[in-house]
Amino acid sequence: MQDYEKRGSFYLGRDYDLAQRKVAGEKVLYDSSDLTTHAVCVGMTGSGKTGLCLSLIEEAALDGIPVIAVDPKGDLGNLLLAFPDLLPADFQPWVDPAVAVQKGMTEPELAEQTATLWRKGLAEWDESGERIQRFNDAVDKVIYTPGSSAGIPLSILKGFHAPPQEVIDDTDIYQDLVQSTTQGVFALLGLEADPVKSREAILVSNVLDHAWRAGRSPDLAGLIHDIQQPPFTKVGIVDLETFLPAPARLELGMKLNNLLASPSFASWLEGSALDINQLLYTDEKKPRLSILSIAHLNDSERMFFVTILLNEIVAWMRSQPGTGSLRAILYMDEVFGYFPPTANPPSKKPMLTLLKQARAYGLGVVLATQNPVDLDYKGLSNAGTWFLGRLQTERDKMRVLEGLEGASTQAGATFNRQQMEATLAALGSRVFLMNNVHENQPRVFHTRWAMSYLRGPLTRDQIRTLMQPRRAEFAHEASAESDAKAELTNGGSQINTRPVLSGSIVQKYWPFGEELAEDCRLQYRPGIASDVKLHFVKSSAGVDFWRKAVALQTVDDKLPGPMWNTAMLLENTRMLEDAPPHECEFAVLPSPLTQEKNYTRWDNDLVDHLYRTERLTTWRCELLDLSSHAGESEAEFRARLGELALRKRSELVEDTKSDYANKINRAEAAVRKAEDYLNSQRSQFWMRLLEMLLVVGDALMGILGKKRSSRRQPTTAVERTMRERGQQSRAEEQLDEKVEALDRLKDDLQSRIEQIERECDPANLKLENEVITPRKSDIDVGPVVLVWLPWKIDDAGQAEPAW
Repeated sequence: MQDYEKRGSFYLGRDYDLAQRKVAGEKVLYDSSDLTTHAVCVGMTGSGKTGLCLSLIEEAALDGIPVIAVDPKGDLGNLLLAFPDLLPADFQPWVDPAVAVQKGMTEPELAEQTATLWRKGLAEWDESGERIQRFNDAVDKVIYTPGSSAGIPLSILKGFHAPPQEVIDDTDIYQDLVQSTTQGVFALLGLEADPVKSREAILVSNVLDHAWRAGRSPDLAGLIHDIQQPPFTKVGIVDLETFLPAPARLELGMKLNNLLASPSFASWLEGSALDINQLLYTDEKKPRLSILSIAHLNDSERMFFVTILLNEIVAWMRSQPGTGSLRAILYMDEVFGYFPPTANPPSKKPMLTLLKQARAYGLGVVLATQNPVDLDYKGLSNAGTWFLGRLQTERDKMRVLEGLEGASTQAGATFNRQQMEATLAALGSRVFLMNNVHENQPRVFHTRWAMSYLRGPLTRDQIRTLMQPRRAEFAHEASAESDAKAELTNGGSQINTRPVLSGSIVQKYWPFGEELAEDCRLQYRPGIASDVKLHFVKSSAGVDFWRKAVALQTVDDKLPGPMWNTAMLLENTRMLEDAPPHECEFAVLPSPLTQEKNYTRWDNDLVDHLYRTERLTTWRCELLDLSSHAGESEAEFRARLGELALRKRSELVEDTKSDYANKINRAEAAVRKAEDYLNSQRSQFWMRLLEMLLVVGDALMGILGKKRSSRRQPTTAVERTMRERGQQSRAEEQLDEKVEALDRLKDDLQSRIEQIERECDPANLKLENEVITPRKSDIDVGPVVLVWLPWKIDDAGQAEPAW
């Protein structure tokens, strides 16, 4: 067995001579136990960061170490493209046809070229197909896709299960867990969750705390119920109704319910439970490489999922016995946005807890990013290993150096900032600087050839292809939460033929949103819908805006009470159809939907509902003297302000520099004048000192009986010398004062520039919002119609919206 195959040694590459720009002979073997103090990998696009991180995961797999890898971009699925035979036929399904066209080649030719490239690259780094086979055999590789059926779905119904008693007993961690879980839920809703000011957030925190301390694990439906009817009567010392009245609790519960009822959220309720043990090991205790692909999710959904995942890992970690060896790895690619330096998203606290405490439990955290300025380097001072690739800007280098220095200080190691800065500036593609606090000095190395085929981000169809053979295997993991989901999505309804209704009840069919798979059948479920127009007017804000949409209320076996309370307003929808496609099923129609008189009543109810619930929010940025367009979201408005904010920042910075220029010039002139005066005083002092020495010498000659050349008294000369010495000291103090004044001015200027940069950062622009109620007299509601909504049901009976 070669030296780099020893257990506990991760083969990452070979030493690299920066001066000669060539790879040296000695292999870089990273001690896996060093990873318990965590690692950070930073490098711009093209630096080779992805290849290095995938190689590190490959080495962990070869050692039988399970990995949970969060994949926001889709690159990590490449770990499943590891072909021991290295045949062109292995690569052909995965090569990019566009690249083949660009190179003037056929896909088989490109596959053969790629296979040759991989064989040659692996051979140059002492790797082989046999090593790839051992990598494939060592771990069970799975791509999970929360919120999607492309890979193996993950259900979040267990996302609120009670933490172990060890976590509850740790007050700080438990409070952070409650708070970050609450913030994650609110992030999914697109709402702020200030843990001190937001009464809604405080209520949800109390609901979770009450349930967890009682040993209950509420699902989303249970959370909604507990919000509307909390199992306590006081919040703090204030009674519940005074703290947050029932209508406000109902509104919050309805927002969650709308989310739960949304067709796009149905896939969040499917699949395997979010269980850390299942992500780390198979039922047979084989280590698992779990890739959690979240590229398909929007920002709020990603934040929600990552927060829930990190909280689950914290809870799992605290239930494990302590160890000094590497037990598992949590890897997160592109951690941008989840661990920022100033903001506090819900993911930050559990991430910080892991960085501070996971070492004792053998959990190594590896974070990667190409945006170093967007990381909290104070928090990352807990990271013992830094893999640093080519960086894009000087600002990036300064932030990385700041983090390195903090990590070295934390570990009690020395740090040569000047040498480190010079090394960073010389790095090239696939060349990294490894700064490991467990080693005596940093090490520059060239990354080895990855065993996995690095073809770039996988599409959802490609993930589906990779995971298709595994779907049946994971079907048995359906849990009680899945049964609850089925109850929510199916509503206990029975399958029926198309109901017979009065001709006065208008029936429409929602357009089918996608092609129906061969193993699925089509079922229509009822709802009611109406075309609506809302008029928002506010002259002081310059708003006169009409909003057109379709109000849609889905219906299960029980109608919502009152009707429209969980309705969705959908814009830019296609025309409703008059007839269904052939060979479809119909769910049983609740009795109220069969009665013609109800549809007229629901018209008026909809007007009241829209007036009570619908609001138009406009945004204004005083710094740039701009207001949002009607109907423009905050995110869209911020995006539009981005370039203007950067231009404003440049103007303010230049104005500030100009304001300080004269002050700094005067301060520098004062320093030069003080320096000149000090030099003058020093010259006079030395002259007096020489004169004193001559006088003293002359006096000594007189004592010896020789003729004196001067009658000056030694005491007078000494007094003059001391006086000159005192004047020199005062001149030195004056110079120090002038230098300090100059430094303060420069520091003030830098602080002001940094403040301007923060205030003018598009993400930090201060916006004021104004909420406008629709004019009730102008609310126009069309006839309410019975609408049939298409659902697809697979052979296993799992239902999914198809609209």
